[in-house]
Amino acid sequence: MYVGTLSFDLLLGDVRSLKEKRSVVRPIVAELHRKFAVSAAEVGDQDLHRRAEIGVAVVSGDTEHLTDVLNRCERMVAGRPEVDLLSVRRRIHGEHDD
Repeated sequence: MYVGTLSFDLLLGDVRSLKEKRSVVRPIVAELHRKFAVSAAEVGDQDLHRRAEIGVAVVSGDTEHLTDVLNRCERMVAGRPEVDLLSVRRRIHGEHDD
């Protein structure tokens, strides 16, 4: 079993309130979940209206499949015109990791 995670640090475009932030972040999280069957949530920077951190987690028995899903998630988020992707942290944990 392998677990892969991504953490996206995002700068939001023309957002002036936390309510507007939610209207940008929620559709991204929903699309990640719907399109790729991953767990996704806003995991940081909840009190900042122009920044967001979104976390994604995937479980698979195959590292190739896991890497493919993580790559597709990253491409989808990077392609969203309403956000700038500042950084991505990726981790893959295998069954032999401590």
